[in-house]
Amino acid sequence: MNYYIRLKNLREDNDLTQMDIAKLLETTRQQVSKWEQGTQMMGVDKYIKLSQFYGVSVDYLLGLTDNPKKL
Repeated sequence: MNYYIRLKNLREDNDLTQMDIAKLLETTRQQVSKWEQGTQMMGVDKYIKLSQFYGVSVDYLLGLTDNPKKL
């Protein structure tokens, strides 16, 4: 699965809007949209923050594993 699809799926599975994630990551809704479309990449700090927020590993967010558990 592409990382950007995983980002969108996690957000939607948690009943969150792009604006909710934008506030969490201190950015704009438009920027979140670009990340979810795969047209831009997030910085490592944003992946870490989302990993902590969702309780999943950064590897899972990046699509490197299908196991969401943190090691």
